[in-house]
Amino acid sequence: MSEPEEPMVGGRFYHVRVRKGEVAPYVLMPGDPDRVPKLAKFWDEASEVSFHREYRVWNGRVGGARVTACSTGIGAPSTIIALEELARAGANTFIRVGSTGALQRGIELGDLIISEAAVRLEGTSTQYALKEYPAYASYEVTLALIEAAETIGAKYHVGVTASTDSFYTGQGRKGYQNYTWSHSEKILQDLKQMQVLNFEMEASALFTVASIYRLRAGAVCTVFANREEGKFGTAGEETLAKVAAEAVKILNEWDTIKQKNNKKHIYPSMLLKHLEKKKT
Repeated sequence: MSEPEEPMVGGRFYHVRVRKGEVAPYVLMPGDPDRVPKLAKFWDEASEVSFHREYRVWNGRVGGARVTACSTGIGAPSTIIALEELARAGANTFIRVGSTGALQRGIELGDLIISEAAVRLEGTSTQYALKEYPAYASYEVTLALIEAAETIGAKYHVGVTASTDSFYTGQGRKGYQNYTWSHSEKILQDLKQMQVLNFEMEASALFTVASIYRLRAGAVCTVFANREEGKFGTAGEETLAKVAAEAVKILNEWDTIKQKNNKKHIYPSMLLKHLEKKKT
């Protein structure tokens, strides 16, 4: 007996346990399931839809826009499972909302890093595209995150992220019993020289797969560590949640403007014309 084309349980997708049409177009993707209610704290309304394995799904509204949050656990494999199933359920815009370690001096704990592209040091995206395929964020999502950070008054940085499958040796830390090897010993300095801003574990796969599927993806993370300066501490989660909520409102407004103008992409003069109309 062959496996069904779409693995389902009671009409719900096997991992995230949602039905088709049950999620919003805009999905926030934290790693930690406990971060989902922290994000929803800044929505106008929120309710839990499902909680299976690492996937905790809440739906709600913010500024009139429907929004979903789905936790993904740690790493690219579980993140892409979520993207696959949420896209099938009706989502089209995915924003990673997480924590990260900075690689450059001057980036403080609690600052935000908005990723415009990512170095593909994880293996999941190689199951979808050759290594030379670029991992880039949607320019609309990136701009919305920048606009949101400016609106909230958050301190932020924009640049290239590195995504890896390993929190330890893959990010230049020692393994068990001080295990290391040449790649691990050089990776921090190499990425720093390339002006890469930060390490995390999901963005490059998210960007790659979303691009292939003609979906939108972006990433914003709060800095929990600065590897160059030897600092560590959990900071900035509330600011992160506020920026994520604001970005959804902005994207919803821009998507409405595009629809009214029968355009596929937002561009500056379209926004200027919209602002001028609002003033008159």
